[in-house]
Amino acid sequence: MSGERRRVVVTGIGLLTALGEGHQATWDALLAGRSGIGPLRAYDPAPLRTTIGAEIHGFDPAAWASRRTLRMLCRGDRLALAGATLALRDAGLDDGGRAELGHRTGLFLGSNKEMPRMDELIAQLQAVRADDGSPDLRRLGETAGSVIAPLFFVEGLQPAAGFHISEQYGIRGANAYFAGTADSGAMAVGRGLRAVRRGEADVVLAGGYDDATGWWAMSKMDGLGVLSTRNALGPAAFRPYDRDRGGSVFGEGSALLVLEERERALARGARVYAEITGFGAGNDCVRPPASEPRARGLRRAIGAALRDAGHSTDVDYVAAHGCATRLGDVGETAALRDALGASAERAQISSVKPQTGHLVGAAGALNVAVAALSLDSGVVPATRNLEHPDPACDLDYVPGTPRESRPASALALARGLEGQAVAVALERAA
Repeated sequence: MSGERRRVVVTGIGLLTALGEGHQATWDALLAGRSGIGPLRAYDPAPLRTTIGAEIHGFDPAAWASRRTLRMLCRGDRLALAGATLALRDAGLDDGGRAELGHRTGLFLGSNKEMPRMDELIAQLQAVRADDGSPDLRRLGETAGSVIAPLFFVEGLQPAAGFHISEQYGIRGANAYFAGTADSGAMAVGRGLRAVRRGEADVVLAGGYDDATGWWAMSKMDGLGVLSTRNALGPAAFRPYDRDRGGSVFGEGSALLVLEERERALARGARVYAEITGFGAGNDCVRPPASEPRARGLRRAIGAALRDAGHSTDVDYVAAHGCATRLGDVGETAALRDALGASAERAQISSVKPQTGHLVGAAGALNVAVAALSLDSGVVPATRNLEHPDPACDLDYVPGTPRESRPASALALARGLEGQAVAVALERAA
C-alpha cells in the first residue's frame, strides 16, 4: 500500500424504517413530511408511560433468511440482515444472494441488543416453579434441556447478526461489533472508514440496527425520563429544539452502508453517494442519563472529525442527533457553537427523528445515510414539529420544509445514553 491515504466513498445504502423498505422509500417519505410514529401495536403498551413508537408493520423476515437461520435470529438481528441485503443490493454486490465477498470485505455493526426473545422463555419457566410459586432451581436443572430452547443462548449473543450476515455473503475480513445506543452504529461506520483507509479492507459493510420499540427496550427506558409521554399528540410528540419538547419517541429499523475504496468503486462503475472524509469520538463523562451542559464529548468528536477530514469549520449541513430532551438539545446547540465557531450560524442543521423515531443503535448510522443522501440529492431534510424554537436552541434547525440548497459538506452526529459521542464528516462526491 502506498503512503497516500486511501479515499473512502459510500456506494450502497440499506435502510429499513417505519417509513419504508429501502433507502429511497425512507428518503422520499422524509422529504414529503410523513412520519412513521403511531400507537404501539405489537403488544399492549398500557403499563408503559410512553405508548407510541415508530414500528415497522408488515415486515416479513422469511423474505430475507431461511427458516433455519430465522430460528437463531431475534427481531433486531432480522432487521440487520434485511438492512445488509438492501445495502449490498444497492451497491451492486449482492449477486442474487450468492455473493462470496471474501477476506477483503469487512463487517462492522453496532446495536443496543441485550437479550434474545424472552416471550417463549417466560412461558416455559412457569414449568419450573415449586408448589408455592417460588423458583425451583433443582427442577430447572433437571428439566433445562426441555424447558430452554437449545438455540436460546446462541440467539442471545450480542453480535449474532454479524455471524449470519457474514455467512450469507461470505464476508471474511476485518470485523467488530459495538454495543451502545446511537453512538454504536456511527462508531461502526467510523471504524469501517478506517479499515478501508488503512488498507485492511477494500469494501466494508457498516452500520447499526435495533428493535427499540419492543417490550423489553421500552420497559427499560420508560422510567428514565428520556421518552415523551405526550401520547395523545402521536407523531407531533417528538419535537427537537422546540420549547415544548418532552423527550424522544423510539423507532425500530436498520441502517447499513457499503463503504468502498474510491478507485475500486469508480473502476467498477459504482454509484457514489458521497465521500466519507473524517471520523471523531468523545465522551461527556457524566453520570447517565444526564448530559454535560455543553456536550463536551460531542464538541471533541466534531473537532476530531473535521481535523481528520482536513476540513475547515465551514459545514453546509449537519444531520443532528436531535433527541428532544430538555438538556440534550441545548447541549448539542452549545457543542455545535463551540466546535464550529461563527460557522455554526451558517450551517443548516436538522433531525429526522420525528419521522423515523429514535432508532437507538441504528440512529447514528441513519444520520450518516441521511447526510450522504442529502449531499447526493442536493436537498436538506427538515426538522418536523419545530414550531416554537427554544431560545437556547438558536441555530438554523431547518423548520418546516426541506431545502434545495446543494450542500457540499456534511456532518453526521450521534450521542449515546452514557455520554459517548461520534461525528462523521462527509463531502459531495467529486
